[in-house]
Amino acid sequence: MFTGSMVALVTPMHDNGAIDYKALNELIEWHIAAKTNALIIAGTTGESATLEPDEKFELISHVVKQAAKRIPVIAGTGTNSTATSLKLTENAKRAGADACLLVTPYYNKPTQMGLYEHYKLIAEKTTLPLILYNVPSRTACDLLPETVEQLAKIKNIIGIKEATGKIERANEILKRCGKQFEIYSGDDLTGLSLMQHGARGVISVTANIAPHKMQAMCQAQLQGDSALAEKLNAELMLLHQELFVESNPIPTKWALYSLGKIQNGIRLPLLALDKKYQHKIKEAMQNAGVHP
Repeated sequence: MFTGSMVALVTPMHDNGAIDYKALNELIEWHIAAKTNALIIAGTTGESATLEPDEKFELISHVVKQAAKRIPVIAGTGTNSTATSLKLTENAKRAGADACLLVTPYYNKPTQMGLYEHYKLIAEKTTLPLILYNVPSRTACDLLPETVEQLAKIKNIIGIKEATGKIERANEILKRCGKQFEIYSGDDLTGLSLMQHGARGVISVTANIAPHKMQAMCQAQLQGDSALAEKLNAELMLLHQELFVESNPIPTKWALYSLGKIQNGIRLPLLALDKKYQHKIKEAMQNAGVHP
């Protein structure tokens, strides 16, 4: 249903932390022009942890209106509360989102059966396509392949964003779930490798900074041109690495600020990128052919 380069979009903010909708509109148009394949709104890179529920609804509604069916909009609606996640998913449907991305419940440390029941309940209460999101490095919760296999049997759970960076994990999910269940890489460093093993795209942080090249890389691999994909990915590799020199989305927002795309606003407890790392981001951008 969704393939290619899907940007985990930042949420542009003014210096006081308020959402900058003008800059957001310009980012959306930039991604449409770059042929980015989908917008992920209010995910980790979009600072979902510090967006209020009403803000998320307004944000998603705004993006849907601006996108005007020219690009799919996938809303981040996962939390560590099943009831809250369900409400956010219902709001995303009301806002007009095309699908939802649901991170595993963090902090609570649910069992695998708890994870199954969490996702099953949400899926039964909505008609929207749902994408699971497994990122144990942030959540202290690992959605195991055997649980994914059971969830894949639920009609509107269509895929998983797998951010462990482990190729063998993707292979096991593919073996268990079949090609009808989509796998998306949630790790730019191993995104191409995962696609070469059957993933259908990358939900990408790097695409915020180099949307044209990320889209070209993903399309090359989807079309079977691994040589071109590897060449483009090599040019992006330093950017893949350095965008995590501090916690995401700190470096990404600073990179966009340095490009003149957004203001330098970010919400506490996150701060703007430390000056000692700025040269690293500039070098990585130059290496990827990204210039102001």
